[in-house]
Formats: sequence, structure tokens, C-alpha cells
Amino acid sequence: MSVYGASVTKLIEAFEQLPSIGHKSAERLAFFLMHRSEADVEAFAEAIVSARRGLKFCTVCQNMSDKDVCDVCSNTARDTSLICVVEDPRDVLAMERSREFRGLYHVLHGAISPMNGVGPDDLRIAELLARLNEGVTEVIVATNPNVEGEATAMYLARLIKPLGIKVTRIAHGVPVGGDLEYADDVTLAMALQHRVTL
Repeated sequence: MSVYGASVTKLIEAFEQLPSIGHKSAERLAFFLMHRSEADVEAFAEAIVSARRGLKFCTVCQNMSDKDVCDVCSNTARDTSLICVVEDPRDVLAMERSREFRGLYHVLHGAISPMNGVGPDDLRIAELLARLNEGVTEVIVATNPNVEGEATAMYLARLIKPLGIKVTRIAHGVPVGGDLEYADDVTLAMALQHRVTL
């Protein structure tokens, strides 16, 4: 038996399927929508359906896009000699927010994780290798600083270095604004390994 009725309960359960949304948050979201106008709710639902139906992957970098070639890959002002490899489309957004990288991207859609049954063939590595022509001088590996990300970085380096292309890894260490006393051992070790000259 449902306190709210079957349709509202179904909506709450749908919100609970979203990442980081517990039951209380799902209830708040559901009731927020119930208090909106029907036109607002229909526009919200249409935005979700439209985004899902229009979803494509860029034929060049494999990032999510609504076009065959995304805006980054089609931007002639980008440095085509640099490719930054990331695990997830959200990582492209994070890198772009830094406003430091002006090259191109390649999205793997995951990381090598034998424990989860993800091998190199499950990622977009073949598409990356196909992009490594004479114009590419450096591949920056920006996978996550965890076991899977490190394994993926090492695998890519073994594939790419023999092609005569420089392979670099983004630095890891203590975050800006962080205190050393709160940093874990691995983070401090990485910070020491990747120290720079002042």
C-alpha cells in the first residue's frame, strides 16, 4: 500500500535510481515536480527524452555530442598535436573548466578493470590509436588516480610510446587549498614523486 498513490510512488522510485539520490531526496524531487505547472513538467520530461534521443558519440573523440563531430573536434583553433585521454565525458568538462588545455580529447568510456570484467577491448582504445597520425606529438593521459586509472595509463603508454609519440601523465598530489596533515599516504607519495622545480 502506498501513502502517496501508485503514480507518485513510481516517480519517487524512478528518482531513487539516479546516482546519489536517496529516498528523502527522491521524495523532495517528486514533490517539487508535483507543485510545478503541467507545462513545466512536460518541458522537463521532453528535455530528458530529447537529450536521450539526440545522444551521439563524436566520431573523432568519442565524447557525447548532438552532432557527428563535436564542437571541440571541429574547432580549428584547437591544437591538433595534443590529445588528452580521459575516462568519461564528464572529465572533458572538468578539463575544459581549467581553461589550460587547448588541444583535443579522446574519451575511453571507462578504465581497464579485470575485477569488473572490463578489458582493453571494451574501451575506445582502437579509435584512439587510429587518430595517432604524424601531426600528434603528445598524448596526455588524464585517467583517474586509482588502480584502474593507473593500469589504463600504463597500458596506453606501452601502446603509444613505440609510435614515437610523447606520452605524459597528469600530475597527482596535494590539492590546492589542502592541508598536508589531512592528506593520505598515497597522495603524499604521489606529490613527492611528481614534484617540480621552483
